[in-house]
Amino acid sequence: MLAVIDYGAGNLRSVLHALKHLGVRDMRLVRRPDELAGAKKIILPGVGAFGACMAQMRKQDLVAPLSEALAAGIPYLGICVGMQMLYEIGEEMGEHEGLGILGGRVVRFPHFTNRKVPHMGWNQLNIRRGSALLHGLGAANYVYFVHSYYCAPSEADTVVASVDYGVEFAAFVQQDNIYGVQFHPEKSQQVGLRILANFLRV
Repeated sequence: MLAVIDYGAGNLRSVLHALKHLGVRDMRLVRRPDELAGAKKIILPGVGAFGACMAQMRKQDLVAPLSEALAAGIPYLGICVGMQMLYEIGEEMGEHEGLGILGGRVVRFPHFTNRKVPHMGWNQLNIRRGSALLHGLGAANYVYFVHSYYCAPSEADTVVASVDYGVEFAAFVQQDNIYGVQFHPEKSQQVGLRILANFLRV
């Protein structure tokens, strides 16, 4: 069973549409901790502010069971804020504690004179190392971003791919069974669908 966490702020419609397009049938929307039981894979979509999203996860008592599932080796894919919440601290609207599963912080893009924030649009991934989620993809992979904050991991070896947007930031990370993408695979056309399909095969 694929568990898709619904904490009231995720981009659920597009994600669910993409998963159904890929033929997923055994899928459950998770709003309570007991609904994570039996999950073989977990996806946490994310749209919104880091602090507000973490507050809602705590309100729904999802933090502890999610952390336990990840520690037990269940494959996890965090999308956008779902990736950001893996880290220790998020700086959006003040400092807020994240899940603390990965070391690092979530910080705001600096003030640019020649670039807009939020970072919105298509960028090419700079692949740094291999990952099962990249299977079948070529060298030029463009994906879609919408964000003002980015992850600054403590462990550089967790970064699978980065993007240069005035600063080089982690666009795709992996640590064992835990995957995080700052971009939106559900909005990234064939490249995004391939990444989601590869996650389903992990």
